[in-house]
Parts: sequence; structure tokens; C-alpha cells
Amino acid sequence: MSPSRTPEEIRRSLEENRKELTNSIELLKSDVTELSDWRGHVRRNQKAAVIGVAVAGFVLAGGIGGLTGLLRRR
Repeated sequence: MSPSRTPEEIRRSLEENRKELTNSIELLKSDVTELSDWRGHVRRNQKAAVIGVAVAGFVLAGGIGGLTGLLRRR
């Protein structure tokens, strides 16, 4: 049978757990802020973003079907 902890040991353990939880919450807040910064992601990956927007615009504007139609008319 394990010996009982004293009230002081329990308080110390609770305080340590509270500090660890506070640190974990701060790290989580930092991670969430970084991951949800879409402007920063676009800024860091500007070339890929421009290519993606160009491809999306091409597809939304009719894409290959429209291009094929234009080429067949000539």
C-alpha cells in the first residue's frame, strides 16, 4: 500500500499541474494563431498561390473546353 500524501504535497502537485496546463494553453494559443494566419501562409508561398489562383481562374472561365472550342473555330 502506498503512503498517503500530505496536504502540502497535494498543494505542490496541484500547483505544478496548474503551471504545466498554463504553459500548454499558451503553446496551443501560439500554434492556433500561427496556423490560422492565412495571410502569412500566402505571403510565404506567394508563387504557389499565384499559380493556384491562375489555374482556378482558368477552370472557372471555361477551362479546356473553352480553349478547345476557340481552337476548333479557326
